Amino acid sequence: MKVTKQALFDLIQQKLMKAGLPEEAAYDVADVLTFADHRGIHSHGAVRVEYYAERIAKGGITIHPRYQFEKTGPSTAIFDGDNGPGHQVAKIGMQHAIDMARESGIAVVGMKHLSHSGALGYFVEQAAKEGMVALSMCQSDPMVVPFGGTEPYFGTNPIAFSAPTSDERIITFDMATTVQAWGKVLDARSKGESIPDTWAVNAQGEPTTDSRDVHALLPVAGPKGYGLMMMVDILAGSLLGVPHGMHVSSMYEDLTKGRDLGQLHIVINPSYFTDADQFKRQVAQMLDELKAQPAAPGFSEIYFPGERGRLRSKKYDQEGIEIVDEIYDYLKSDDVHYDRYHGKNRFAE
Repeated sequence: MKVTKQALFDLIQQKLMKAGLPEEAAYDVADVLTFADHRGIHSHGAVRVEYYAERIAKGGITIHPRYQFEKTGPSTAIFDGDNGPGHQVAKIGMQHAIDMARESGIAVVGMKHLSHSGALGYFVEQAAKEGMVALSMCQSDPMVVPFGGTEPYFGTNPIAFSAPTSDERIITFDMATTVQAWGKVLDARSKGESIPDTWAVNAQGEPTTDSRDVHALLPVAGPKGYGLMMMVDILAGSLLGVPHGMHVSSMYEDLTKGRDLGQLHIVINPSYFTDADQFKRQVAQMLDELKAQPAAPGFSEIYFPGERGRLRSKKYDQEGIEIVDEIYDYLKSDDVHYDRYHGKNRFAE
């Protein structure tokens, strides 16, 4: 089923409001989810709505959170999300970081006690659109074996980066520290598709191509990804005083409780380090030079991080966004959720 971006946004917002979220919070969550689908990141889009709706309806996301923002230094702050909608917490936290970086040159804002916040690319782009450079990282529940191990310890623990240029282009790099994000496995499941044998292992620790036979994911580039996910867990977990590593709450085990996750935004104001316009021109020049490089055999051209997502957005604007029929039918239905997730393991089984 193909739908317009606005139609998808409306369907998601209405479903979240039906589950119990106030209109403003439902707007923010729907905006992040629609952003993901519009960029072709379907693992973090509409496929997540039923899970959020079930958690909202069962009390695991605070629908009227008491947010508390506290500056702890000239460039540092803590934002307590009271286990409210993670997308809204991360969006508000990023705006605080942007405002602080305007005044002090750099801002580090730690968000604690929030729910799953979706595609991190949305939040770092939020800063880049205001001329800032941004990094964001967050925890997720244990589903990745450490390098050389057999049982999950860390989560997919994603990292995102964004920077502006002197034209309309924005660099947006958003990656899980696993070979592939769990959401990609979830997307493959929803479509009944297999996965590459480099993504995950089964219960025997062997590579699997069956998206329904995943016991744990694998870190990207072996020990390098393992080191990165540890770094994210320390900066977005232990540094903020929330549970770490194997103690991070399960996404599915108990949907009646808040998840108490941690996330960290770092925003840099280029004007405190160099001429801001020169900085943006130099980044634009870098992209021009990369685009002018000859492509290797098997490649049509060189893309910069985030470019393919924007090309997909242009295509979707003309043709509509492809949504799995089952998900579209759910969004159109009068049902809030179908009790699919509560009490399940880390892979919703």
